[in-house]
Amino acid sequence: MRIDILTLFPGMFDGFKTESIIKRAIEKEKVQINIIDIRKYTPYKNNQVDDYQYGGGGGMILMCEPVFNAVESIKTEESHIILLSPRGKTFNQSKAYELTNKKHLIIICGHYEGFDERIYSLCDEVISIGNFILTGGELPAMMISDAVIRLLDGVISQTSLAYESFNDNLLDYPVYTKPREFRGMNVPDVLLSGNHKLINEYRDSERKRITKEYRDDLL
Repeated sequence: MRIDILTLFPGMFDGFKTESIIKRAIEKEKVQINIIDIRKYTPYKNNQVDDYQYGGGGGMILMCEPVFNAVESIKTEESHIILLSPRGKTFNQSKAYELTNKKHLIIICGHYEGFDERIYSLCDEVISIGNFILTGGELPAMMISDAVIRLLDGVISQTSLAYESFNDNLLDYPVYTKPREFRGMNVPDVLLSGNHKLINEYRDSERKRITKEYRDDLL
């Protein structure tokens, strides 16, 4: 998979690409991540990418020309273009799995007060990460990329993915490691029994209990 992220602040992605699972996925050639500086595609002097909005109003607006130029320089027939905006549908695990089927993702990060409306015409879909506002789309782009990349074949084990939170609309079961007892809190006996049938039944039951307790909206 190839992911191209369009941003005004490419330095924000330095750590994202060089740490943990994302770094290993890049090294194993499971994904190619390119950070595209929108400023390099502006036709205006002094690398201008934003301006005041017609009709008046607060804040600066991201201009359409630099974004169009950047997208058109990298777009192919396999590209799937995502605009990050509060008006989009909320990102979830199902969408993450869906995006793994795309060969080339182009993710456009906004900043300032918003996008020139014409930028929406470039996109295949609009995605939001929730009902709140951030200073820009860089963090959502990292979140979406991370959620998708970790699902690609060979990035992490299929065993780790099998019972993750949000699969079947349930949260993950509780997990424990050493020591068996800590400050009066003990590892459940069933996990020490070696009986895998009972362990699986316990974990299934705990997934339902935890989901009901913490996220009953999922049920």
